[in-house]
Amino acid sequence: MIIGYARVSTEEQSLDLQIDALQQKNIDEIFCEKKSGKSKDRPELELMPANIRKGDTVVVYKLDRISRSTTHLIHLVENFEQKGVDFISLQDNVDTSTAMGKFFFRVMASLAELERDILVERTNAGLVAARARGRKGGRPFTPKETINLALKMYRSKEYSISQILNVTGISKTTLYRYIRKGGRF
Repeated sequence: MIIGYARVSTEEQSLDLQIDALQQKNIDEIFCEKKSGKSKDRPELELMPANIRKGDTVVVYKLDRISRSTTHLIHLVENFEQKGVDFISLQDNVDTSTAMGKFFFRVMASLAELERDILVERTNAGLVAARARGRKGGRPFTPKETINLALKMYRSKEYSISQILNVTGISKTTLYRYIRKGGRF
């Protein structure tokens, strides 16, 4: 079975160009959605893997239509590969059923792993440098007295949440965390 995936970022945009290109490849089923690529909530993309089986092929118009990032793309293609599913991007001339297509994705995976490793190294080096200068990092400490005042104001039901936050200077997240904990530290 040949399965297509088409996506545009906004409701105003049209899927027609992608659908026309996919239909020229004799697609059996097309998953379409109008969602931003930055959105992790893409129901059609999440539904698609449940409908693919070994020997199927997933086809997209362009790589950026299916993935949010290089890392996400590699993750998707690795999942396809584990299921025995080929992947084709029409405009990018990528076809994992060929030796060059598989090589391309292995190179991309290596580059993504290198990028992650470099990021970890930089982060660790930055933390070491900050500690050497006396900085500890992490969240700022909120004194117990401030938390107790905020909780007392909340329990009195005389103050709005915004008034409590303005008076105490704590964040809404911190206030609600301590409310859920029942005031325990």
